[in-house]
Amino acid sequence: MTLIPNQNPTMPKQIGSLILYSIDDLHEQLGVSKLTLRSYLRSGRIRGRKLGVSWYVTEESLQEYFNAPEQRSSEAEKPNKSNTHNYRYIVQGINDLVSETEECETTSAVIELLQQQAILSLFQVKIMERNSKKVVQILKARDFIEQHGAKKEG
Repeated sequence: MTLIPNQNPTMPKQIGSLILYSIDDLHEQLGVSKLTLRSYLRSGRIRGRKLGVSWYVTEESLQEYFNAPEQRSSEAEKPNKSNTHNYRYIVQGINDLVSETEECETTSAVIELLQQQAILSLFQVKIMERNSKKVVQILKARDFIEQHGAKKEG
């Protein structure tokens, strides 16, 4: 699997026969948010290495990820109170350091995403009515976690 470079200046780095993709490369070429990519890398869902402050993923790691059978958590399969309501949740960075946003369907998905972030104070959660798109509430990430019953480990 070789991702095809587009007209964007982000391109994979090649060192000898080794091809390395940065978060920016994967974001641009796959259309996946940088927040999700960092979360997958931190959790080990995608194998990668951090060099300095930047994550890099090899072509082999991408092949492993895409060839592996999809694992679903048992919690995602069970209907529960948190996914039967009429809200959607937007997790977003609150300053220039973290400019990505990620939409989640359940409170448990929001908490899982937030718990994988290194610095909670850089995020907020916007709670919106699904149909009207009206913003119901905006909470700091830490407050969202406290209100919805999970504590960040560590």
